[in-house]
Amino acid sequence: MMEKVIDLLKNDKIIIPRTLLFHYKDLKITEEEFIIICYLLNEEKLFNPKKVENDLNINRMHVLEIIESLSSKDILKIEVEKTGNIREDIINLDPLYHKLAFFIINDKVEITEKSNLFDLFEKEFGRTLSPIEFEIIKGWQENHFSEQLIICALKEAVYNGVFRLNYIDKILFEWKKKGIQTKEDVEKNNREFNEKKNVVKEDVFEYDWLNENE
Repeated sequence: MMEKVIDLLKNDKIIIPRTLLFHYKDLKITEEEFIIICYLLNEEKLFNPKKVENDLNINRMHVLEIIESLSSKDILKIEVEKTGNIREDIINLDPLYHKLAFFIINDKVEITEKSNLFDLFEKEFGRTLSPIEFEIIKGWQENHFSEQLIICALKEAVYNGVFRLNYIDKILFEWKKKGIQTKEDVEKNNREFNEKKNVVKEDVFEYDWLNENE
């Protein structure tokens, strides 16, 4: 008997869209509202406050308040359908699906951009990045280093024959101290450095070593 009950519990699942689980806070949905949404996603479209009250043990008036709140947040709509003299309230979750679709599209774009950056690192390093290296690169992005600037630092490291992220990290933070934020800033900084280096070389070359003691 116990095994049968356990089997029933295992198969008695509520489906929650992955995107909703990850982004419900971005939608300004409370935990209680999240529970109601999950319940509605797995129920018939017909809205029955009494059934919700019985199933979730939430006061019916409070259920209506939560539905009103979700409606004001443009998460769902209550539509009325009439069949003869019978009036039925229908839950329309299309607004929620539209919002979740927006998150999916944005997440895919972000993943693609990040993948391209990671792919470039792996190509230049000639090996697969470790999980820690992935986190370091993501950390640079979270610290508001642009992808363009990160790529410039990568190229600087490769040019110097160094294939370590801690070296690139030092480059990025040195540039940050100097206010370097774009590819153009990097190029200007390199030009100024080379000009100074050339001036030093000319000074050394023109020094009259033969008459030093005169």
